Amino acid sequence: MQRPSDSWNGRPAARVRAAAAVLALGLLLGGCITQTYQRGYVIPEGALDQIPLGASQEQVLIVLGTPSTVATISGEVFYYISQRTEQTSFLPQKETDRRIVAVYFDKNRKVERLANYGMRDGKIFDYVSRTTPSGGEQQSIMGFFGKVFHL
Repeated sequence: MQRPSDSWNGRPAARVRAAAAVLALGLLLGGCITQTYQRGYVIPEGALDQIPLGASQEQVLIVLGTPSTVATISGEVFYYISQRTEQTSFLPQKETDRRIVAVYFDKNRKVERLANYGMRDGKIFDYVSRTTPSGGEQQSIMGFFGKVFHL
């Protein structure tokens, strides 16, 4: 007749430790859940392509909706602001993307220029014109939004 300890080939303690290690590893890896958070305005796919130069403010509002904020620095500008962060388990959130879509209007309230600002290599980058704005008024506006909205 076999004893209970012999049922695992004479090494029940080793088997129990191995099973406990596999269970602990599974719990550890299973607990590493990454969540993505999107705050602010989410740009619908192809939305900027639907806004040609010369489009009216009404067209912009129909396509993009109400802006996050409006500025009247030198002409009117609609800003659509968003931020994406990720958080893995208990670690702090990490910013993965920051975008500010700016729609510039002329005196007749027609679209003069579109810009899709984001961060690339730690610098503000316009994804529409593929340029980095040089100093001056535009740079200070983007810095202002970064500070105000903690982007």
